[in-house]
Amino acid sequence: MDNSKVGELIYHLRKEKGFTQKQLADQMNISDRTISKWERGYGCPDVSLLPSLSSLLGVNIENILDGDLSSNEFIGGNMKKSNYFVCPSCNNIAVATGDITISCCGRKLERLEAKKATDEEKLSITEVDQEWFVSSDHPMSKDHYISFIALATGDQIQIIKQYPEWGLQTRIPKRKHGKLLWYDTQFGLYYQVL
Repeated sequence: MDNSKVGELIYHLRKEKGFTQKQLADQMNISDRTISKWERGYGCPDVSLLPSLSSLLGVNIENILDGDLSSNEFIGGNMKKSNYFVCPSCNNIAVATGDITISCCGRKLERLEAKKATDEEKLSITEVDQEWFVSSDHPMSKDHYISFIALATGDQIQIIKQYPEWGLQTRIPKRKHGKLLWYDTQFGLYYQVL
């Protein structure tokens, strides 16, 4: 850990939030001399102060300790290339159009790698009244079910939440050139091209 990098980051974040050293110190119940010491690189925050500092400055503890906020490069607007994340604890779903660091239930989430579905794994799709009717004979039990279905086109994503012990059946407006994705709670993220 580089104290001068950590201090420089704290300085810039404090200024960005519009805090003086005294205001930040008062909110953390420490002296403004302590903040000054950190910003000059002569020390770093105590572990017990990191959660409070992280919350006040609006950044992850990990970024404070690294002394760096790396910016993501613009990847583009094709929604078919979006990244999907699912929390293993609460099954929360997150979608990002580029690289992102995301956490849920206290854990850092890893980007899911979509696997191309085999003929046996594909969902059943039929056209009905200018819509795609999507269904599956998946057992959809409490311990093993499809958590969500997503249709990604070049400019949008539609996510349809699925629930255990409900039959998997849904209708999606028909669009050209889409990618149908679904998340199986035991086997991961799959896709098939429409």
